[in-house]
Amino acid sequence: MEERYEPLKELGVGNFAVARLVRDKETKELFAVKYIERGMTEICHRDLKLENTLLDGSPTPRVKICDFGYSKSALLHSTPKSTVGTPAYIAPEVLSRKEYDGKIADVWSCGVTLYVMLVGSYPFEDPEDPRDFRKTISQILSVQYSIPDYVRVSQGCRQLLSRIFVADPSKRITIPEIKEHPWFQKNLTKEIIEVEKTDYIVREQDWPSQSVEEIMHIILEAKKPAEGSKAGDLCADDAEADADTEEVDSSGGFLAPSG
Repeated sequence: MEERYEPLKELGVGNFAVARLVRDKETKELFAVKYIERGMTEICHRDLKLENTLLDGSPTPRVKICDFGYSKSALLHSTPKSTVGTPAYIAPEVLSRKEYDGKIADVWSCGVTLYVMLVGSYPFEDPEDPRDFRKTISQILSVQYSIPDYVRVSQGCRQLLSRIFVADPSKRITIPEIKEHPWFQKNLTKEIIEVEKTDYIVREQDWPSQSVEEIMHIILEAKKPAEGSKAGDLCADDAEADADTEEVDSSGGFLAPSG
């Protein structure tokens, strides 16, 4: 990160990350970047989708996740229960208005992302009327999807999707299980395997996780407004952490139907 961007100043804090103003060393453009401390675990994203994934510039590209605006930490925040995200990617339990495991809900969204990459359309959306969000939600709740005959998808991949698209989150496949799935491991490059092992060793040896008390102390200190500044500008995420509201990114002002 520091190789390309020059840190200028801290802007504030939201959730468990610090927002900083940085300048691109080549173009001189300014950007606001949210830094998440290495070693942070038990984080759910809650808005995983193809638009929020990036590829780095390495010879064997690795996926990077961006936009943690709806994210929550199991260590620092209450259990998620608000309906947030993008309709086509939302897991059934997120629509229940009850508490849910955000990490397992993220698995469902990963499945939708995989489906979109394979098929080029959303699994639970009516292609004839993609703006019919109520029908989309109905399809999600009943787990009604199919793979078109003209799309060639291996049986291994179909089986993985069928284990992801499970309405009961307790029976849905987990990320560790996905990483052990034969289809996931097929043709996995040696570079990716070695990098993951190396990253794990680095995290374990050089980046010990901070305690919850230490993290909360840092966040409280960061929330204190600097002299002459306006307080409260970047703390909206914390308000959402305990709010039982519905915020769905649909580019159309969609609210989940009541009931």
